[in-house]
Amino acid sequence: MARPPTRVSVSTEATRAPSRATVTPGPLLFARYAYPPNELGYCGPADPGALLGTAAEGSDLSTLSHLASQFAGAWPYLELIAGSNGIADPLDARVVEAYWVGNRLLQRVPVPAMVASLGDRFERRAGSHFNSMAAAVPLGGVSHHSFHVFAIYPWLGLLRAGMEGAPLTVLDRCRIRWGRVETVSGDLVTVRNRTLAFEGSRLVLGPECTEVARLSLDGVGLAPVVIPGDTVSLHWDWVCDRLSPTGLGWLQRCTALNLAAVNALPTPGPAEVCGA
Repeated sequence: MARPPTRVSVSTEATRAPSRATVTPGPLLFARYAYPPNELGYCGPADPGALLGTAAEGSDLSTLSHLASQFAGAWPYLELIAGSNGIADPLDARVVEAYWVGNRLLQRVPVPAMVASLGDRFERRAGSHFNSMAAAVPLGGVSHHSFHVFAIYPWLGLLRAGMEGAPLTVLDRCRIRWGRVETVSGDLVTVRNRTLAFEGSRLVLGPECTEVARLSLDGVGLAPVVIPGDTVSLHWDWVCDRLSPTGLGWLQRCTALNLAAVNALPTPGPAEVCGA
């Protein structure tokens, strides 16, 4: 079977994204993306309110680092990316950005190392489905959060138990999405983005739509201030951060690579669990 292309064109949205990016410490950046599923009880420590409050305040990096280590799904990916790049701290901002958004560090994670990491974590649990998970790596999969969503979640049964909503909706909300802010009103924003859809058995990005997302909860939020026209990242129902043009390009590229890798499998997990 042909390997998916390693080059993915970047949307012209990237050229329109505002450039007000600042360097965010790794533990704080991690919390911005990890809080939304933690709020829903899907992963991480038992007190999501503490994570939100500490992330909103933003200065207690030691506490944020401790909380980050309790995210059993994401932490091994951070260790893999850091180790593959000779970086000692899994919460180095470059490592955290690579996992949630994407950057060049992902290009230095060897295929055998990623497969071995997945095997250590999931081979016993996934049983006969593990080969389908691992096969997506040499087909172009990268150690980005979207790989975990598209290649791992379906075979672990997480879409059938413990997560509310239709499987396709769960996949869409759990991936890191990008969108353009249209309006801001208190704790909420409207965002123009694209949701997941199926073409036959292939998981693809569908047409643009508008959704309402949460910027804060009673004024306590994760992302920096956003304004209409900003391009932002979203996880579940929350805005996580503003995206620079470079960040937008990497997020689009990594999402496309992992969609292509999973779609190239003889039995793609998303199609199997969604009945597509």
